Amino acid sequence: MAVPVFTEEQARTLINLEQRYEVWMEAELALALLPYDLRRKEVGGRAYLYEIRDRSGNGRSLGPWSDEHEARLAAYRAEKAGLKQRRDQSRERLDETGRLGRALRLPMLASAAGPILREADRRSLLGSHLLVVGTNAMIAYAIEAGGFIRDAPEETDDFDLAWSATDTHANEHVLWDMLKAVDETFTVNLERTFQARNAKAYEVEILVASSRAATMDRTDRPRPVPLPEQEWLLLGKPVDHVVICRDGSPARIVAPDPRWFALQKLWLGRQPKRNALKRPKDLKQGRALLDAVRDTMPQYPLDGAFEKDLPKELVELYAAWKVETR
Repeated sequence: MAVPVFTEEQARTLINLEQRYEVWMEAELALALLPYDLRRKEVGGRAYLYEIRDRSGNGRSLGPWSDEHEARLAAYRAEKAGLKQRRDQSRERLDETGRLGRALRLPMLASAAGPILREADRRSLLGSHLLVVGTNAMIAYAIEAGGFIRDAPEETDDFDLAWSATDTHANEHVLWDMLKAVDETFTVNLERTFQARNAKAYEVEILVASSRAATMDRTDRPRPVPLPEQEWLLLGKPVDHVVICRDGSPARIVAPDPRWFALQKLWLGRQPKRNALKRPKDLKQGRALLDAVRDTMPQYPLDGAFEKDLPKELVELYAAWKVETR
């Protein structure tokens, strides 16, 4: 068995984590849909209802004060207060679950990745626009497998995201606005323009398949270089799981189909252009994950239909793995 299964308590904690995260995020999303603020303002001796857009007080008038506007303001304040209470209460239970998950030694994500993933989820970007790729995805695959994937490094000091949007986002800085909302100190690495770094030197690298590059605005940042091998990570069915960060906070990961991720890792591990220090890790992750798919993920079959769809670059790698693991 390639995957030592989670204990009943570990599995129960992960189920609770996902349920409580969903309740908390629903409240966060509902709050995000409300105006930043509504206020009654006096201008030139007359009262108006104003919609405020930001902390600086910028906004627009919704018209002269009236009974209708008074009712609207009261309803807005009641709804916002209710959602804040729901968010705060659900976050308390969520944090308790995270602390329990740490104590139970569940797979954990680097703490610095958590705020990025939560902000991406608040903006409804996970799965629709962004996929978690690279080593950080391994935690989601472990949860999908129901246990610990042996010999597969699960943590790294940087963070890889793949742009996967199908709709064009002209004049929208989707990535840059998201990163800046997390940490104002993020800047683009001028030597590697597909990478952003914050004041603590935490790196976020953006990747993209050639077929999706045009959906990203030309002025958005960081600017990824289209890579043909990223196309494989768009195939199949992504995994979607809530995980625990090392600080106990929650984060949601949407990662590529584990079969294609594993094979891409095996392919990367054999590329001379790949950093020599990363190739051994690629090979370990690829083999371990493919073993786990075979042993514990019947929802991702390694059958004739899957083999038929393999591109020529991956056929020999897959055949060699099958021979090695007989």
